[in-house]
Amino acid sequence: MLSGKQYRGWVFAVFAAALFAFLPRAHASATLLLEEPYGKLGFFTGTGHAAVYLSNVCAETPLVLRRCRPGELGAVISRYDGIGRYDWVAIPLIPYLYAVDRTQNVPLFADAKLVAFLRDRYRRDHLEQVAPDLGDGETPSGNWYELVGSSYDRTIYGFEIETTPAQDDALIRKLNSLPNDSHFHTVYRNCADFARQIINFYYPKALHRSFFSDLGISTPKQMAKMIVRYSDHHRQLRFSRTVFPQVPGSMPRSTVAHGVVESFFKQKKYIVPSALVSPVFAGCVAAAYVSSGTGRFNPAQSALVLSATGITERPLDREDQLAYRRELDHLLADQWQNPSGAHLERTWGQLQAKATRDLDENGRPVLLVHSGTEELRLGLAPNNLFFSSSSSALIAQMLEARLYEELHRTPRTHLTEADIERDWGLLERAIARTGNETAPLHPVLREARASDSPSLHSQFGSSTGRLSRPTRSIP
Repeated sequence: MLSGKQYRGWVFAVFAAALFAFLPRAHASATLLLEEPYGKLGFFTGTGHAAVYLSNVCAETPLVLRRCRPGELGAVISRYDGIGRYDWVAIPLIPYLYAVDRTQNVPLFADAKLVAFLRDRYRRDHLEQVAPDLGDGETPSGNWYELVGSSYDRTIYGFEIETTPAQDDALIRKLNSLPNDSHFHTVYRNCADFARQIINFYYPKALHRSFFSDLGISTPKQMAKMIVRYSDHHRQLRFSRTVFPQVPGSMPRSTVAHGVVESFFKQKKYIVPSALVSPVFAGCVAAAYVSSGTGRFNPAQSALVLSATGITERPLDREDQLAYRRELDHLLADQWQNPSGAHLERTWGQLQAKATRDLDENGRPVLLVHSGTEELRLGLAPNNLFFSSSSSALIAQMLEARLYEELHRTPRTHLTEADIERDWGLLERAIARTGNETAPLHPVLREARASDSPSLHSQFGSSTGRLSRPTRSIP
């Protein structure tokens, strides 16, 4: 008979073995990562970021590469601007995506303060070489935050093509032997140029710039189009497409990646003034956009989605998503006078803003919520939700906020049934622990919500229906 500790260890071992099962372990591969734009830079350019994930190449340090050992998942390597004096930095896959060492530590619902906390903790433990503390021990400024936790900021599309161990070894020797000195330039030496050079090292002339659609500037979308085209002409090579969804939370959602001409054409702040000043110029831009076909490239097409269970699945079908959405809206309508889940999502964001963050003894994130003299420790990862001193009602409301984010704000092509089933199961468990069909609204959440809307019940109303799993369509 296994003890509780042994059982949890066994469960995690199985989970870890399944995690990233889509990544080929019998052969090496290189995956071009097209990362959606976000924030102010995304508002102005809209081209996003490019990186390369190498399944058989690992980071001995952020600046030294080596062949991966059994069980290691490889590293993401990319060019950055303003991170020390270095041209490229390599980060293990899980930290690159989530700013934690283990997938079991990924929070269910992320906000800006939690992401900053996780990034800084990882930096202090692993990245002092490239982003050291300031003289007073404080966190440095600069772009080092781009090295870890990318999946909190944006959705990522992966285009994987097979490589050989000999090619990997040759790349390791090359990058380790050359000077790693930064000469970043937005136009001709950017992140997409670096990704192009890495893929072309494996497959010469596979990727190239477009002088027509991107004015000769390398863009992540152009590189993704080229690698798909290359795979279409070389069917003997293993090739796959994967979506890495953005982690649900109050972080702003990323936007669609564009090429240079496409970005200019599709953004009113550029094309409208141009059309007023020079209709001929605007017409040329429109012609270049239409004839290049860049707008027809969909990075999510035919892609599987990486689910929270660690496997890739087909995206959730539209009818199933609508069924889950209706069931969640019904649940929220029973609990709120105003049935909009956006109220709960906003309220949860307000609670997070007032709380502090910590890690439990296993390195999993915890939210410290204060209400008068009471302090609640709310586990934020799936494996510590029910091990802390938190209220089950508070857990239920966090899970409802996550489900609302997934079902109402996340594109269907970024969702899997496994994700929704897992989160729905956690919500059922949280509500069952309250002893009610619907969980009473925790006073801490009422306090956060009171200043925002007078329509909130002091507690959830009684529900006439049970929390049931939605009726889904039959494939």
